[in-house]
Amino acid sequence: MNVQGNVQGNVQGNVDGKSRYHEVHARSLADPEGFWAEAAKEIDWIEPATKIFDPSQGPYGRWFAGGVVNTCYNALDRHVEGGRADQVALIHDSPLTNSVTKLTYAELLNEVQALAAVMQDFGVGKGDRVLLYMPMVPEAVVAMLACARLGAVHSVVFGGFAAKELATRIDDAQPKLILSASCGIEPGRIVQYKPLLDEAIRLAGSKPKACIVLQRPQLTCEMTPSRDYDWASLRRKALNDGKKAACVPVAATDPLYILYTSGTTGVPKGVVRDNGGHLVAIKWSMFNLYGVKPGEVWWCGSDIGWVVGHSYIVYGPLLHGATSIMYEGKPVGTPDAGAFWRVISEHKAVAFFTAPTAFRAIRKEDPEGKFIRQYDLSKFRTLFLAGERADPPTVEWAEQQLKVPVIDHWWQTETGWCIAGNPVGLGMLPVKHGSPTVPMPGYQVDVVDEAAKPVAANTMGSIVIKLPMPPGCLPTLWNQDERFKEGYLTEFPGYYKTSDAGYKDEDGYVWVMGRTDDIINVAGHRLSTGGMEEILASHPDVAECAVLGVKDAIKGEVPCGFLVLKAGVKRPPAEIEKEIVALVRDKLGPVAAFKLAITVGRLPKTRSGKILRGTIKKIADGESWTMPATIEDPKALDEIGEALKGRV
Repeated sequence: MNVQGNVQGNVQGNVDGKSRYHEVHARSLADPEGFWAEAAKEIDWIEPATKIFDPSQGPYGRWFAGGVVNTCYNALDRHVEGGRADQVALIHDSPLTNSVTKLTYAELLNEVQALAAVMQDFGVGKGDRVLLYMPMVPEAVVAMLACARLGAVHSVVFGGFAAKELATRIDDAQPKLILSASCGIEPGRIVQYKPLLDEAIRLAGSKPKACIVLQRPQLTCEMTPSRDYDWASLRRKALNDGKKAACVPVAATDPLYILYTSGTTGVPKGVVRDNGGHLVAIKWSMFNLYGVKPGEVWWCGSDIGWVVGHSYIVYGPLLHGATSIMYEGKPVGTPDAGAFWRVISEHKAVAFFTAPTAFRAIRKEDPEGKFIRQYDLSKFRTLFLAGERADPPTVEWAEQQLKVPVIDHWWQTETGWCIAGNPVGLGMLPVKHGSPTVPMPGYQVDVVDEAAKPVAANTMGSIVIKLPMPPGCLPTLWNQDERFKEGYLTEFPGYYKTSDAGYKDEDGYVWVMGRTDDIINVAGHRLSTGGMEEILASHPDVAECAVLGVKDAIKGEVPCGFLVLKAGVKRPPAEIEKEIVALVRDKLGPVAAFKLAITVGRLPKTRSGKILRGTIKKIADGESWTMPATIEDPKALDEIGEALKGRV
């Protein structure tokens, strides 16, 4: 096998061979227009597309050209008209404020119509941008849908984002209106949003016409005269006056939203999502991939500031007529490591989608799974993981504890939905730990060398997607077609570059071993840090880990492993570090040159739970670095610096 650093996972799952996946995927590649035209029948169109795919539009073509539609209508109005008016659409569960709020489809529509009317009063119309800088509250969902109702383009910026980063997004999107809140709430602290927003507007060259601010009772803020307006007062007046905005027809190829990729510097990359392709792909995925039926309760434990929150807290479940849970809390500490199981049990969720990081945190606090057995999870059928590599030990632990399928799947902000996964609705395929399984219908995923030539099975290379991308994926970057082409389409002609590295095995399963820059070159050997992380994570005392390449005068780079130990481990860290080094040597051999394992109290992460590997590497290499805008706790980087002293 040509794959350095891989630990082959076990095949799990009793599958009877009746999956429709292979036939459906083959059809989607043989006749993409026919396939997606059929999927588009699930959407209510004002005017159907004149061309299912038009290769002459945009950098690589556009889906559903000539179609006219409204996303908000498909998410709310049609369900109210079709008999779901009294079904709960949104459950907001907030252990941080000790509250649960439920809105039916009719109630949510009423709120959206009123806020959209308020926004119209500020001059917001089709094509205008509206920036949302919001915590995880129901009003944020209302605001996104109100934008979609008017044909306005929303850009959600993660609440609490640094002022300078927020300013660059204001300048790029040039919003007419900003919707925000007085604060966000984290365990043990309140994050003031208003000073950050005020500073961002001061720094930005483009000034919004107005800001609508939701005053949260936990901490109110000062309002800026003649610019800031009180959300509750405007809402109350619109409802009292019976003001309602109608749905505005938009082209299928018009943008629904702009989402800036996290951690960018300079001119940010605004990923564009269009209305038509997004509607069709996201609706299709709710049953075919996730196996959820209309009327069932679904929980996506992300944040609306990230793509996963856009696709599967807001749009996916509502387009599908399901009930969506929105959670303002953490996997541990709100109040304990049983928080997730309480939510699933209390609201009878059938499926849950979260990040592997969350499960590593739970496993660290509750390795025996005692909290799991305190709750009735009888309605719960499937756990989905995405956001970063799901290491096999974490997946195995979740399988053993929950006794349900644990499905890893892989996608990106740019694609908006799953590239490779295990399609529950089409019939599950056998699980191979460490692989997100197979390309979803619409995606031709290839692994290529530097010359863009496909490589043999089990050979490491760059993972790419054959053009055209399926519906739902980005058609371009906001006002930056050339940057889109240069960054994604040029290096491998005819393909979209994922910037992920890995391989496909003899069964066509995709193995994502890390970002392209996570393949390190040790004395001429290309090694996967993801494969090494699998080995580290297999040690019984390790809760989570990160491996990255650090500079070495002789070998160019050598791997360095950072370990977080499970709660209750009593043995000396130095003893465990020695065992880890021996384990890597045993599994990979001396070629890995793995000699350095360092125990730390925690790993620095973004607020979405991604480990800040790039910043850790810069600290280890003694390079200058800047504080990432998305970091959860800046002190974690100081702790890494301390742990490295005298070690590298």
